[in-house]
Amino acid sequence: MTIIPLPARAARRYGGPVVTEAMAFEDEQDAGVHALATRLVAGDETALEEVYDRWSALVHTYALRALRDSHDAEDVTQQVFVAAWRSRHTLTPSPSALPAWLVGIARHKVADVRAARARDAAKVAAVVSLPSTHDLHLSADQDVAEQLVVRQAVEDLPDPRRTIVFLAFWEERSHAEIAEKVGLPLGTVKSHVRRGLMKLHEQLEGVRHESR
Repeated sequence: MTIIPLPARAARRYGGPVVTEAMAFEDEQDAGVHALATRLVAGDETALEEVYDRWSALVHTYALRALRDSHDAEDVTQQVFVAAWRSRHTLTPSPSALPAWLVGIARHKVADVRAARARDAAKVAAVVSLPSTHDLHLSADQDVAEQLVVRQAVEDLPDPRRTIVFLAFWEERSHAEIAEKVGLPLGTVKSHVRRGLMKLHEQLEGVRHESR
């Protein structure tokens, strides 16, 4: 007999052998998830592989919708399952706990990425000369000094970091566009941008400290 997975409400309304088999099938699935969670907590590496195969798409979809960047979503997905393995002792096995627990870890990893983006954005605002910020607190002489220091710091960066930083902050190219232009993986480009930005931020902070 073909099992028709009716919703629970319909099952209660209609009853009968089809519903009984559907409910038995759901019970079997729940038991399977519970057993899988128990194996994971016990340190069974094959259980981690099964968990990844079953729920990695769920985690990736959540990360992609939250971050709107495929590379970041892939990184988060990998981090979630690494974290799941390392913190498996925190999972209490139950039919519903496993996917919810994975999504909970994903939320924390997404928050980490957003926090890193916010830090980078603050550094960009501090480093890149924007006309709307010039008149806030800086004198004309200090403004010019900062621009010269930042430009020199960029010139001192080794390639390909120098080119990547220039494309990112002066030509305002996206990470994907830069990766295509310089022929490097997207993750490598992001790493160069972040490290270059940290260097420029340090140089700028040094100038501001000396001017106080």
